[in-house]
Amino acid sequence: MDDKKEKIIRSAIEVFKEKGIEKAKVSEIVKGAGIAQGTFYLYFPSKLAVMPSIAEKMVKKTMEAIDKEIEEETPFDQKLEQIIELVFQLTKEYKEIMALIYAGLASSDYLTQWEAIYQPYYNWMSTFLENAKLEGQIREDVQPKHTAELLIGLIESVAEQSYLYDNQEAEVIERKKEEVFSFIKHALKK
Repeated sequence: MDDKKEKIIRSAIEVFKEKGIEKAKVSEIVKGAGIAQGTFYLYFPSKLAVMPSIAEKMVKKTMEAIDKEIEEETPFDQKLEQIIELVFQLTKEYKEIMALIYAGLASSDYLTQWEAIYQPYYNWMSTFLENAKLEGQIREDVQPKHTAELLIGLIESVAEQSYLYDNQEAEVIERKKEEVFSFIKHALKK
């Protein structure tokens, strides 16, 4: 990624976190990025136009964590548990950024880009499910592409509920992780 664009994205995250999306100004973003205001507009037509790039950055971070943490030869159930744990960890670690992404995308015309931004994640999960299906670890009638989207949505939704909205106690969050794992495992098994 271009160094100036990266600086804009990082600065936007900080300004949005500090001021909120509505009160943030492009002038504050460029000041934090150390660039001229005209340079901002070479990359983004508005402050909300930065949101898809922030979302892309988080999806990339998720994919990097998956590549690093989840080994190919790990059994299906264990891998599923690891995915859930990973999503919860990332949501907890980056909860302010996640909240910004949802607020920014929901308040703009960029929500339509969400599916394209998530495509690498959906593809990985779909392949994970397809392999489990071929190995006889999940039901034969599972549709990997559609189920991948459902699983990612479910896991992220519970993680977001735990950290973004409710800020629940660790014990409650652990129980929710276990329930999500149990629910998915039973839904996919023969």
